[in-house]
Amino acid sequence: MPFDLSKCARPNILALEPYRCARDDYKDDGTNILLDANENAYGPGLALSEDGKLVNGERKSDVTIDLLGLNRYPDPHQHELKHLLCGLRNTHVHTKKNLTPDNLFVGVGSDEAIDALLRAFCTPGKDKILTCPPTYGMYAVSAQVNDVEVVKVPLDDKDGFAAQADKINARLAEDPSIKLVYLCSPGNPTANLVRKADVQKVLEHPTWNGVVVIDEAYIDFAPEGSSLAEWVAEWPNLVVMQTLSKAFGLAGIRLGAAFTSPEIARLLNSLKAPYNISNPTSQLAIQSLQPQNLKVMHEHREQITKQRERLLAEMPKIPGVGRFLGGRESNFLLVEMLDKPSGKPSNEVALQVYERLAETRGVVVRFRGKELGCFGCLRVTVGTEEEVTRFLKELSGVLEEVYSGRVSKPSEKVEEQKEEEVNGVIA
Repeated sequence: MPFDLSKCARPNILALEPYRCARDDYKDDGTNILLDANENAYGPGLALSEDGKLVNGERKSDVTIDLLGLNRYPDPHQHELKHLLCGLRNTHVHTKKNLTPDNLFVGVGSDEAIDALLRAFCTPGKDKILTCPPTYGMYAVSAQVNDVEVVKVPLDDKDGFAAQADKINARLAEDPSIKLVYLCSPGNPTANLVRKADVQKVLEHPTWNGVVVIDEAYIDFAPEGSSLAEWVAEWPNLVVMQTLSKAFGLAGIRLGAAFTSPEIARLLNSLKAPYNISNPTSQLAIQSLQPQNLKVMHEHREQITKQRERLLAEMPKIPGVGRFLGGRESNFLLVEMLDKPSGKPSNEVALQVYERLAETRGVVVRFRGKELGCFGCLRVTVGTEEEVTRFLKELSGVLEEVYSGRVSKPSEKVEEQKEEEVNGVIA
């Protein structure tokens, strides 16, 4: 046959490493405690009756998903959903102007917005994006899919993983082919907010013609008023991405939003698939933004915050647990594992703790030790009160095993390979 896949497919696609999600290593079998993917362990931010049905307002009448209309295509514009999202973010903390549905693109999670922005602004093989590691891995994956080079300006790990606006601006000044700057706020895996002044410094760049993209997936765990979503009304080249996957506890419906200028929103809406948001997804998203369900989300958030404070207080009491790095503005923490009690950070110990927690204790966290400034670190999602209790107990037991030598030590080469593999999980 004349067909040759190696010559037919784009080289950058052939070179892609398959996407690895958080459950590739350890499946959700119903018995594990899953503290690896920054999901909301308290469940959906929806008011439910005792039989698990949605309730609606004071009437407590059942809210059902319309299954009879599945033979029809969904609303391609999602005006009702966009109106509710605007109402959520029109806080007037950062501007007196109001967001409208013209400021919005909604997609299949934030990942669709990440990819759509690349396709809208970056010519394959020519243009570039700028990221600030350590950060969310899908920016680089989407860039490679689109044959777009990634320029990196690391976060300052000596300053709480702050964005280095001056260094970013210097790179933008010397390379006009950089079209997008992706900033994660709160950061993943760093859990800290990007300072508004640093964002503004990049937006005010005197020569750069590009777009600043802020990923606010975890913004509802940060203090009130932290979101810069409404600030897009003041800046024509600002995009703020959000999702219902985290604080809203709706990761399963895959709904993300990008707030931006009407002009950029029009571009993104023009290039998307016509009916990218399904009817069930839209209906559940609309319900989650109703007052009674926002109340549930807020209650879950308060419980997560309480357990986050508990982890911050209790984990340092366990011999072998080091410093918490980064910030506290998310539903996860970045924490060091030490080579011995009161020792120094160790990737070897962190990897062994990660593997042993999952394989012998049924507790799944994430190893992040190969990322810049994260040596020896695990990323731990905040679970329910019961899950946190079990996690603290199992972590203490595993570290005791590691220090007593009851965990086998692989060769240096095998250790390095294993660290690379487990650190490669993006979700």
